[in-house]
Amino acid sequence: MGTLAAALSGKKIPTPEERYWADVEGDIKAVDGVLKITNIRVKYHLKVPPGRSADAQEAFSSYLVKCPAAQSVMGCINIHDEFSIEEMTQ
Repeated sequence: MGTLAAALSGKKIPTPEERYWADVEGDIKAVDGVLKITNIRVKYHLKVPPGRSADAQEAFSSYLVKCPAAQSVMGCINIHDEFSIEEMTQ
């Protein structure tokens, strides 16, 4: 979440916890008799000021290549990420 929050900050989009959170799930399977994390699914939720959805989407589209945690496990664990953006009325 931190790398995406930094990318959003670069676009001047605030990420207080009441407007930015994630739901995370994973799968653990026995692979050759060894328990292994095989999949991680992350769905980010963000409420943005009016007219800022495109900027938020742009930040989301490029954050993963800069995320140390994701880059450390890619190739070993499948990562699926989604982004739900809601424009606030005020």
